[in-house]
Amino acid sequence: MNKATIQIENLKCHGCASTIRKGLLKFEEVKSVGVDIEKSLVEISFDGENEKIMDYKTKLARLGYPKTGNNNSISVAKSFISCAIGRVNK
Repeated sequence: MNKATIQIENLKCHGCASTIRKGLLKFEEVKSVGVDIEKSLVEISFDGENEKIMDYKTKLARLGYPKTGNNNSISVAKSFISCAIGRVNK
């Protein structure tokens, strides 16, 4: 099993964390997702090759949580929507 830790932007609350977990667990090989809200970190445990990490970063960015240093106004807007959805779908 491999692990990847990604520092992300726009992580605000448990709604965000819920959206991130659900989004990454859609990947068949992902076994667990941990989200540290205070440190803005996502830890992903997965089977397979490390090349999959780029797919996870892409998914996070599409949800509005790009890796640190890649933020923009579109990501911020997406994160607010993802946050709201995560709060409703807990």
